[in-house]
Amino acid sequence: MKRVIALCVLVALAGAAAACDGDTPTTPTTPTTDNTPQPVYSVVLSTASEVPPVGGSEAGGSGTATVTFNLTRDAGGTVTAAALDVTVNASGFPPGTALTASHLHPGAAGSNGGVFVSFGLTAGEVVFANGSGSFTKRGVTLTVDQANAIMANPGGYYLNIHTASNPNGVARGQLTRAN
Repeated sequence: MKRVIALCVLVALAGAAAACDGDTPTTPTTPTTDNTPQPVYSVVLSTASEVPPVGGSEAGGSGTATVTFNLTRDAGGTVTAAALDVTVNASGFPPGTALTASHLHPGAAGSNGGVFVSFGLTAGEVVFANGSGSFTKRGVTLTVDQANAIMANPGGYYLNIHTASNPNGVARGQLTRAN
C-alpha cells in the first residue's frame, strides 16, 4: 500500500512539473495581462541629425538605441500603466566624453521639441572613457497618454543624448517600430 501511495505522489509531481515546463514568469518591469507583444523601437543616433548638426570634436559620434515599452493592459486591451526600458550604445566620441542627459522628444526629423520623457540620466553618470560606451535605464515611468502618443506616431518622436559641449543634444534619431 505504501508503494502505491508513493507511486501516486511521484506521478502527481511529474504531471505538475510537466505542466509548468516552459513557463516564463512575468517580471515586474514587463507587466502584461494578455498576449499582446510589448512594443520595441529602434533608433539610429547621428550627430548630423541634430538640429543644427553637431560640429567640432564630437561630430564623429554615432550610436543606436532600443526602447522597449512595458505596458499593462486591461482585459479589453486598453493600456492602463506604462514604463519603458532604454539601452543606448554609442561610439566615435572623444575619449572621456561624459553624457549630461538623455530624453525622448516630440518632433519630426529636422525639427526640435521639448523634453517629453526624461530617462533620469544624471550629468557624468555615463562617461565614454575610450570614446564609446553604453547605458541602460529600466522602469522609466511614463503616463498612459505619453505611451499612447508615441505608439500612435513613433516617427514623430526622437531620442537624443546630450553632453556639456552640446547641451541641446549631441546625437539623435527618430523612433522606428522594431516589432
